[in-house]
Amino acid sequence: MSSTLNENQLKLILQGISIPPQPQIMVDLHMEQAMPDPDMARISEIISQDVSLSAAVLKLVNSASFNLPKKIASIQQAVILLGPTSVTNIVNGLAVKSELSDDAIQSLHSFWDTASDVAAICSSLANQLDFKYQDECYSLGLFHNAGIPLMLKRFDGYQDVLKQGYQDPEFNLTDVENQAFKTNHSVVGYYLAKSWGLPKSCCAVIAKHHRVDYLFRHRVPGDSINLTFASILKMAEHIASTFRHIGGASEDYEWQKVGHYALDHLELSEYDFEGMIEVCHEQGIGTV
Repeated sequence: MSSTLNENQLKLILQGISIPPQPQIMVDLHMEQAMPDPDMARISEIISQDVSLSAAVLKLVNSASFNLPKKIASIQQAVILLGPTSVTNIVNGLAVKSELSDDAIQSLHSFWDTASDVAAICSSLANQLDFKYQDECYSLGLFHNAGIPLMLKRFDGYQDVLKQGYQDPEFNLTDVENQAFKTNHSVVGYYLAKSWGLPKSCCAVIAKHHRVDYLFRHRVPGDSINLTFASILKMAEHIASTFRHIGGASEDYEWQKVGHYALDHLELSEYDFEGMIEVCHEQGIGTV
């Protein structure tokens, strides 16, 4: 699904699906960031107002995936060291979990655990690759499947269709969803990410994150960064065994289909990839 759809087309596609409003903390942070000279103290204050979110930010920035030289003890330290943009991207990602958790996804018991794992792995892979958009990679990892809980709330039988798509050796998940519901979780996730003001790179990849082969076969000038985001995401999903936890599949048919694109784009061999997986496992992330 193209990320160039206009608002009217998207509203038709999403008919009957309720897109929750952007959390107020994200609104406040975006407003402060838009100022000519963002106030670091004000950004710290906004984040500190949400105790659980503050704790999550500190836990994240002190995790092995960020590999910071010293332990961060306060939100203000995190903002100063990482910069307001990085911290805001992290908060954006973490806010998704608190806003979209719902009884409707209790049937997918490991949904957020898997999303958190993918996010941490994305961040680790970005660090290992010296890809400077490490925090955006974290947000992408946490947010990429955010359309799933909204689809679960809207459509009876969605989980069965989701598993059907993951368990098909041809792996055409979004086609299976489109046939059943006339939309898919990538489109829903894209619209949610767009309406919440997440980075454009995240939105673009979310829109086609199950059509990575299409992205690589139809490259456009200047799209190398988005292809890197997509490659890192697919690697992270494979390491986290998303195919098993979300799709109930015994094999990662999507990785079999698109993995070579990701590795070729990043100029990695299978041996290189195995080494990166080991680093993730040493950091306590990924399925061992």
